[in-house]
Amino acid sequence: MGRLGRALADPTRCQILLQLVDGPAYPAVLAADLELTRSNVSNHLACLRGCGLVVATPEGRQMRYELSDSRLAHALSDMMNVDLAVGGDEPCSDEQRAPAASRAAAVAS
Repeated sequence: MGRLGRALADPTRCQILLQLVDGPAYPAVLAADLELTRSNVSNHLACLRGCGLVVATPEGRQMRYELSDSRLAHALSDMMNVDLAVGGDEPCSDEQRAPAASRAAAVAS
């Protein structure tokens, strides 16, 4: 679960995974679709590979990336639906308290 949590903790990696739910893709295409640099996408793909969530297949001079297991596509879709159901745009209570705690620490020092 820790590997999955690490991968999903970053919004860019989540976007990449959701793009790959639709099917395999190349880093350059992902970068263009997500308006990111190829280097940034490649770094995130390396993390996702390390977590075992995506696999890379060489095709000529390019690498094609896809989800490592078809069940992952279903799980990501289910998680997205849960996120929408619980109000995914709302910050967690810990996130709401963090700025206040930071201000209190700054005032104390």
